[in-house]
Amino acid sequence: MDINELNRMSAPQQLAVIAQAARAYGIHFHQAGQVQGFIPQNLAMDADLAMDALPALVTTTSSGIPAFLTNYVDPKLIEVLVSPNKGAQILGENQKGDWTTPTAFFPVVESAGEVSSYGDYSTNGEVTANTNWPQRQSYHYQTVTQWGERELDQMGKGRIDWASRLNIASAMIMNKFQNKTYFFGVSGLQNYGILNDPSLSTPLSPGAKTGGGFLWTSASANLANEIFTDIEALVLQLITQSNGVIDMSSPMKLCLSPKRQVALTTTNQYNVNVFALLKNNFPNMTVETAPEYSTASGELVQLIVESVEGQDTGYCAFTEKMRAHAVERKTSSFLQKKSGGTWGAIILQPYAIAQMLGI
Repeated sequence: MDINELNRMSAPQQLAVIAQAARAYGIHFHQAGQVQGFIPQNLAMDADLAMDALPALVTTTSSGIPAFLTNYVDPKLIEVLVSPNKGAQILGENQKGDWTTPTAFFPVVESAGEVSSYGDYSTNGEVTANTNWPQRQSYHYQTVTQWGERELDQMGKGRIDWASRLNIASAMIMNKFQNKTYFFGVSGLQNYGILNDPSLSTPLSPGAKTGGGFLWTSASANLANEIFTDIEALVLQLITQSNGVIDMSSPMKLCLSPKRQVALTTTNQYNVNVFALLKNNFPNMTVETAPEYSTASGELVQLIVESVEGQDTGYCAFTEKMRAHAVERKTSSFLQKKSGGTWGAIILQPYAIAQMLGI
């Protein structure tokens, strides 16, 4: 029977023809077009029959996917911060020599002479100049970075450019060491720092505070004025050491630790803090902080005149900040050495630095 002949039949006739054709394939339609499976009534509601299609599990029962597949890795790397490098900021920084230079000489010339009473035929009186040749020794240091091919690929899975991170770390470590030599020099060499140059004057002691003790953190109602008095003593020490070459209007840096900088906000009975007192009385004084001023012997403060009559008080010096040597190719890894050199801090005019310990 073709489709056109089927279409000319009524709906009941069409169903009868379709049902007859379906019976040939084991499908039986009953009244009202319902379909019924021929399952014995005693088994029709038995759940065990439904489970026949699901055999016992061979694998371990699971609740889903591995948990790590839903973890999130932030692509932004979080840098671990280190204390700031302030040596060069406090005293300035210069290059002296290069990586072949073991010793540096700093010639000092002092004018001298005498005068005599005038006489037409007198040749009395004479001038001269005296020279000294103080010297410093450089210290050269190095660090090495290494990375392997498999190591690079593994770190790459975590979105970390490992070779770049190692190079950043080498630069940071060398810079931290350089900064440390600017404050403390290198033991065993004629290489000194801002805090331990042997030409510096002996630190003053702070004045006693009415609240007890000597610290700038004492519980004293008059603490602001007492802190200002200690700083005045440093200024007076500079004027005395320089025999008047330095005065109150000279450009100065008050250098202390961040912990003691907070003490400069202490106010007096007139609601004027130490910062304001300094600004009003020493207009060319600025404040610098560095963690290194918290020493093993106590809190240190230095008052440094930046330059005297056009000559720098001193500067931090290096031979080379960083020399990147050749990258060596191994069988399945790479290696690179980096080196640098330091003179520590070169104090040219030690009388332009006054210090106080125990604040």
